Amino acid sequence: MTISVSIGHATDQINRTGCTVIRFSEAVPCVVDVRGGAPGTRETDLLAPGKLVQRVDAIVLTGGSAFGLATADGVMRRLREEGRGFPTPAGPVPIVPTAVIYDLAVGNPVPPTPAMGYQAATNTVPVAVSARGRFGAGTGATIDKLRGTPKPGGIGIASLTYGTANVTAIAVVNAVGAVAAALSANERRSLQAALLSSAMAPRLGENTTLVAVLVDDDVDHNALHQVAVSAHDGVARAIVPCHTPFDGDLVFAASLRPESSSKPVSMQCCVAVEMVVEQAIIDATKVSVSSV
Repeated sequence: MTISVSIGHATDQINRTGCTVIRFSEAVPCVVDVRGGAPGTRETDLLAPGKLVQRVDAIVLTGGSAFGLATADGVMRRLREEGRGFPTPAGPVPIVPTAVIYDLAVGNPVPPTPAMGYQAATNTVPVAVSARGRFGAGTGATIDKLRGTPKPGGIGIASLTYGTANVTAIAVVNAVGAVAAALSANERRSLQAALLSSAMAPRLGENTTLVAVLVDDDVDHNALHQVAVSAHDGVARAIVPCHTPFDGDLVFAASLRPESSSKPVSMQCCVAVEMVVEQAIIDATKVSVSSV
């Protein structure tokens, strides 16, 4: 049985921030892989190998830096009202891993709130018709901060079918680097030369690309770790430079077939994940530019 997925945004256009909630119809296996040097997260330790709770009810991607982690409180409240969560003697506890971007300097330094998390978790739509660009967690996202005036970032979505399987990537792009597809060969060489000469020095912890990969294939929990590695390959292909000490880059990878057989991840799945993550990052910036 395949799990259904929906996505909800809460957007504060005045303060240029927001949050995005990815909801699952049932708890799903999920892993996280952090490659950036400055992550901001909540409940991600639960997803490490050998931990008791390795399934999640929802994933939150949010602006507001560490303050934005509070949006998960509103999501948990909404899920608890529905009886969702890990069973305990005192009632279910929703499992909602959360990751943030830094957008406090883009608009007003006002982070998204728990009420916005509740709103996003309540007003969800199918992923295929979700808003993209400068909405939700992508509202205050910017990119290409190394070359002068930052350009609009945002949230992008891409999907790819291979055989009887499908993979979807949702990316919030707030990178210190530039999107490679927008650079000429000369621009890329110039950017890399400037970095090597220490002519550019971004501020620590103000840049991040967040990715959620949803795999509708027969992959077990162990295979999801390889999926996350492949997703980071897609990030590395799309953003120059990426995974720097100044970025909080991370990937969530979730399986939409939680009762599937335990077979190794396929080459087709890994390649599809790499391709779809790259496309979601490009989508985020293309849509954002067209909506400015």
